[in-house]
Amino acid sequence: MDDRARDRSPDWAGGGGSTREGQPGGRRVRVGLLADPGVPTDLAAALVPDLSGVLAAQVDDATEWVVSSETREIPLDEQGLVPLESLAREHRERQEWDVMIVVTDLPRRVGTRPVATVLVGRARSGMVSLPGLGALRVRRRARRAIVHLVRALTGNEHRSDGERPPEIPRLSPLRHISAEEDTDAHLALVGPRGRLRLLAGMVRDNRPWRLVPHLSSATAAAAATGAYAIVTTSFWMMAASLSPLRLLLISVVAILAMATWLIAYNHLWDRPDDRDARAKAVLYNAATAITMIFGVTCMYVLLYLAGLLAALALIDPGYFSSQLHRPPSFGAYLKLVWLASSVGIVAGALGSSLESEEAVRKATYGRRELERQRGSKARPK
Repeated sequence: MDDRARDRSPDWAGGGGSTREGQPGGRRVRVGLLADPGVPTDLAAALVPDLSGVLAAQVDDATEWVVSSETREIPLDEQGLVPLESLAREHRERQEWDVMIVVTDLPRRVGTRPVATVLVGRARSGMVSLPGLGALRVRRRARRAIVHLVRALTGNEHRSDGERPPEIPRLSPLRHISAEEDTDAHLALVGPRGRLRLLAGMVRDNRPWRLVPHLSSATAAAAATGAYAIVTTSFWMMAASLSPLRLLLISVVAILAMATWLIAYNHLWDRPDDRDARAKAVLYNAATAITMIFGVTCMYVLLYLAGLLAALALIDPGYFSSQLHRPPSFGAYLKLVWLASSVGIVAGALGSSLESEEAVRKATYGRRELERQRGSKARPK
C-alpha cells in the first residue's frame, strides 16, 4: 500500500477487523451494502446470505463477518458522481457499519477510465458499479468485487498499479489502479474488451425486455396489424413470392425503424454541449440504441409466435392451397407470419406514440442520471 493510501486507511485496518468483539477470541466486522432500487437491491439480497462465509474463507476466517443491506436511491453530486464520503457519514454511523459498499446500476468513471469499483479508505467505503461487471455471471463478479473492496478496506494488501488482485480472474479486463483524484484505488476497465464489457453491462441493466409490457399501445397496434395481414389473401401471395433473405431484410428494417422511432419520438438521443459530457453521451447513446433494438426484437419474437399460432388455427390448409395454387407447406405458414410480423412492427412504431414517454425514458442511463442530478440539487443540504 502506498503512503497516501496508508494514511487514509482506518485506524483499525491493520488488525483485519474492528475491535468490536464477536466470537470468543475473534473480531467482528459489520459490512453494509447500500443498494440502488431494482437490480442492485435484488443482487444485494441474493448476496447477503452467503457473503459472511465467503469473506471468512477469502479474507479472514478469524473474524466474524456480519453482512446486511439497505435500499436507497443513490444520489449524485454536481459532478455526476456518487458522493461516497457523505453517504458513509450518513449511513455508517446510523447502521453501525464498519465498512459500507454502495451497489449501483449507473456506470461510473474515474477521470477518463470506466470503472467497476471505487475505494475511499478514509471513509471506509467503496462502490460497485454493476455495468462494469458485464452482462454474464454478474452475481459471481459482484461477489468478487465486494470481496476485493472489503479486503482493501480492512487493511489487507493493496496491489500496485496495473497488478491484478487475487479475486480477479487472469483473463478479466479489470486492472487495479491506485491513488487517482479523490479515490484511493479502483478496478478500471481497460482496452476494447473492457469497454465492450461495460456496454454489455449497461444494456443488461437497462433490462430491454421490460419495454414489451410497457409499450402496450405499440404491442396492440402491432398485433392488430399482424392479424389483419395474416387473414388477407394478398399477403399470402406476397409472402409466398418472397425469398427468406428478403424477408430477413424486411424484418431487420422494420425492427430498426421502430427502434429509431422510439428514440427520436421520446428524445432519447443525448447531444450535450460540454466536451466531457459528449464523451459520456457516446456510451449512453450506444447503450440506448442497443436496448431499443433488443426490446423491439423481443416484441417481434412474441408477435411472431402469437401470429404463428393464430395462422395455424385460422387458415384452413385446403383454402390456403387453393389461393397459393400449390399444396401448402409449414414453410408457407412461417413465411406468411414472418411478413405479417414485420408489417405489424412498423404499425407498432406508430402506436408507440400513445405511450407514456416516462416509461420509455426510464430504460436509458442518460435520462436516469440527469434525473438523479436534478434530485440531488433540489434536495436540502
